[in-house]
Amino acid sequence: MDIDSLVQRINELARKHKAEGLTEEEKLERAELREIYLGNIRRNFRQQLESIEIVDKN
Repeated sequence: MDIDSLVQRINELARKHKAEGLTEEEKLERAELREIYLGNIRRNFRQQLESIEIVDKN
């Protein structure tokens, strides 16, 4: 699942949660999608940190 469709589905579930509430299946789906999203963020951030190169120590 690409990041755009992942965020779109998370937002759909958030809107539904505010409007009418979620079923247990939807709550589980939301939790899984959030973990996937956060894993992506962490992986990208770690990759950025690892690619930083110190040019001048002074």
